Amino acid sequence: MRLIDTHIHLASPRYTDVAGLVARAQAAGIGGVVAVAVDEASSRHILAMRETFPAFVCAGLGVHPERHVTDEETERVIALIRQERPRLAAIAEVGLPWYTVREEPDRERLIVAGEPRLRRFLRLAKELDLAVVLHAPHNAAAPALALLDAEGVERAVFHWHKASPEVTSAIVERGYCVSVTPEVCYRERDRELVAAVPLANLLLETDGPWAYGGEFEGHPTEPTFLRRLVEEVAAIKGRPVAEMAEMTTQNATRLFQLDKAPLSL
Repeated sequence: MRLIDTHIHLASPRYTDVAGLVARAQAAGIGGVVAVAVDEASSRHILAMRETFPAFVCAGLGVHPERHVTDEETERVIALIRQERPRLAAIAEVGLPWYTVREEPDRERLIVAGEPRLRRFLRLAKELDLAVVLHAPHNAAAPALALLDAEGVERAVFHWHKASPEVTSAIVERGYCVSVTPEVCYRERDRELVAAVPLANLLLETDGPWAYGGEFEGHPTEPTFLRRLVEEVAAIKGRPVAEMAEMTTQNATRLFQLDKAPLSL
């Protein structure tokens, strides 16, 4: 059984022993991870880890929409993506803000204000034929979906998806993916999402080093969490665990084109 962690912040300073994390993950049957960036520094760090662990780390470069990053830094990340295209699996993590604006009375306007930067990354993804990993929770999901349509992006995943059933249906109808986290093991909202999303559109992620509750509380988040996550997803779907592992790995391979260059599965 091989699993792919499709979203982890491996460049986080909280991961002080990446070599140990990789060894534990590989021993647990984790075939690889998609390491996502939030800014220029993390983008460069991820490229370095890609060099160190070429059979395990897939690189996703981008600027997180909740980060206060200058236009100049954004342009440097875009230039880096162009330069490093052969070593990349995705443009990640990009999207629209929600958490930094959700308490603002004009939050819808602030979400829209984040569109120009996202459009830049979406156009780049289409030009370079790269998948897009989207941060677009809650009310940010619908406008992000509209931008994907407008820019003609074919491969994208709404990571740790949180939106209405209607928006979720529109996402999967267009062929985009939705990823779920270990919260599925203890949160009803996430369990309902797994039940609703077709198997062909489903991915697994940890979003490490995010700290989880439930049975995971007190344990540093690692890709090994996917072993328990896939068990729960299989139970919800009423399918064998091995089948769910194979299907979600196939979905990740197709989305990120892992069979071409970033990983050889």
